[in-house]
Amino acid sequence: MAIENKKELSSEQSSVLLKTLKNRFEKNKNRHKDLEWDNVQAKLEVNSGNNEKLWSLNEMEKTGGEPDVVGYDEKTDEYLFYDCSAESPKGRRSLCYDREALDSRKEHKPENSAIDMAASMGIELLTEEQYRELQQLGNFDMKTSNWVKTPSEIRKLGGAIFVDFRYNNVFVYHNGASSYYAVRGFRGVLRV
Repeated sequence: MAIENKKELSSEQSSVLLKTLKNRFEKNKNRHKDLEWDNVQAKLEVNSGNNEKLWSLNEMEKTGGEPDVVGYDEKTDEYLFYDCSAESPKGRRSLCYDREALDSRKEHKPENSAIDMAASMGIELLTEEQYRELQQLGNFDMKTSNWVKTPSEIRKLGGAIFVDFRYNNVFVYHNGASSYYAVRGFRGVLRV
């Protein structure tokens, strides 16, 4: 008999998560000046029928991402949640870029890859553009760095892109996709 991996929260877990998200939303109004929590909560509750979005937000929270609303996409009628922890989420560091990179390592393999972990959480890695948008809301990653979605032409050549914030600027770097460091993780985005 197959065991289903249900991606849902209990009503108690959902309630605790919603309270955490609401508190963070209210403490950080500069991230979403023209948005109201009641509208965000209504959208989350509509989506709670399948509960996967709340489950993904909870995974972001559990791994240290401190997800918060950073925008609203009028075209798709979706709120955007980004990881807003001051540094790269602690539960998502020491990861190479993707499965191919992980499989290519002969020794000293990390436990996972950023792409695989994000997929298992139901989120996506931030793009370089989204990362730059995040930095307009505060100073993030002054001691850590993050993998971002890498263009396929770079990935085909064995590389991957990572970013950080130093000297009041976003810096974009490259590295072999199979590399990993204790201070490099990834930030995610979830559309609700």
